[in-house]
Amino acid sequence: METKKTKKTIAPRVDMPCQPADVRRTNFDEVALGYTREMAMQEADRCLQCKKPLCVSGCPVEVPIRDFIAEVARGNMDAAYRIIKSTNSLPAVCGRVCPQENQCEGKCILNAKGQPVAIGRLERYVADTYIASTACEQVTGTNACARPIPGKKIACIGSGPASLTCAGVCAAAGLKVDVFEALHEPGGVLIYGIPAFRLPKNVVATEVNGLAHAGVNFHLNSVGGRTLDVADLRKDYDAIFIGVGAGLPVFLGVPGENLVGVFSANEYLTRVNLGRAYDFPRQDTPAFPGKNVTVFGAGNVAMDAARTALRMGAESVHIVYRRTRAEMPARHEEIEHAEEEGVQFAMLASPLRFNGDAEMRLQSVTLQKMELGEPDASGRRRPVPVEGAVYDLPTDLAIVALGTRSNPILLDATPDLAQNKWGYIEVNEETGETSIPNVFAGGDIVTGAATVILAMGAGRKAGQEIVKRLTA
Repeated sequence: METKKTKKTIAPRVDMPCQPADVRRTNFDEVALGYTREMAMQEADRCLQCKKPLCVSGCPVEVPIRDFIAEVARGNMDAAYRIIKSTNSLPAVCGRVCPQENQCEGKCILNAKGQPVAIGRLERYVADTYIASTACEQVTGTNACARPIPGKKIACIGSGPASLTCAGVCAAAGLKVDVFEALHEPGGVLIYGIPAFRLPKNVVATEVNGLAHAGVNFHLNSVGGRTLDVADLRKDYDAIFIGVGAGLPVFLGVPGENLVGVFSANEYLTRVNLGRAYDFPRQDTPAFPGKNVTVFGAGNVAMDAARTALRMGAESVHIVYRRTRAEMPARHEEIEHAEEEGVQFAMLASPLRFNGDAEMRLQSVTLQKMELGEPDASGRRRPVPVEGAVYDLPTDLAIVALGTRSNPILLDATPDLAQNKWGYIEVNEETGETSIPNVFAGGDIVTGAATVILAMGAGRKAGQEIVKRLTA
């Protein structure tokens, strides 16, 4: 008698333990506390182990997601780590800050039921749990270090996720790598841009230290286009990777933006994160104090700035956005965390001007109420002013988080480097190579402001091409 196959019953998604909102808003400790081993295995068991795993197609670095999750379900965390590291250089970072809901988890077949497998949380658990015994293991996932290739050298300008990934790929193949960082600490946006409550600094340091122990040399306070340039590096290196990001902030262009108390999100977050203002007075680097803080923008950076301001002692924090909550581009999890912590949202509002006192200190911002009109070219309904609906919001610290443009310092110093009409570097999409032979680029300096994982994907692609050319 033929037996019928029974369908697997899918359990609910395992929630991530977090600090209570009233506690975490007073500290910079990580909000999400991570899975236990039992939680991770329970969540991994929800995976259907699809024959054609769509989740992989949603991952810019093509992690073998189905395979690593199968090992987690069996309790084989070492094996899971090796699988992840076969394509992902920074799993502890990606598990925390990547927008999985729009990438791997967005492709998960269980997404149709609203509860995809928590791929990012599992990746984080595996990376945090696995303790590499050697630098080779941490960088490659195996005990076998590549034999050094004499006479072949690579230079990476910048030390953000794209450059770190490229450096890791090249170092794992035995190439000598020098990374040049403009600031006094390596990590790029992972250090200066993302707050410790989302990405602890020791997590980034662990990844960077693993590369250093594997032979990657880090040169700090080295500004591309000032203290070093591409032309000089080409004389000494066989290939160059440019991963300098896009750090030139975009401002509102309204009256009063030069008042004391108006900051770009880049500057504010750098002062708090890289300058360790969150640890004042043990660190003698205070940030500008704000009692009533207003943040302009609705992406992840805006959420980071707003939540940081709360932790720095603000009495009120508002996020001003000219569309509705449904259109906010930030991750849903970040929006929810911000709201739980007390951030207030001023939707359908747009700044008209900043208002200051006689000493040019910010006192308030004048806002124009908006409503959604007809769709624009992108298909989104365009915000239009509501006639006569204007009001003032008390503000003594304003943070503008409207995105960034390419920083021109390196580009101006490299006239042979082809740029597109927006001022970003043009590259061969298949290899990451620029208009200058054996000079590659990736990350935000190519795409404009994007995600950590997309930058890593670009660094991996360029690194693989460099390895292919120099080890053939």
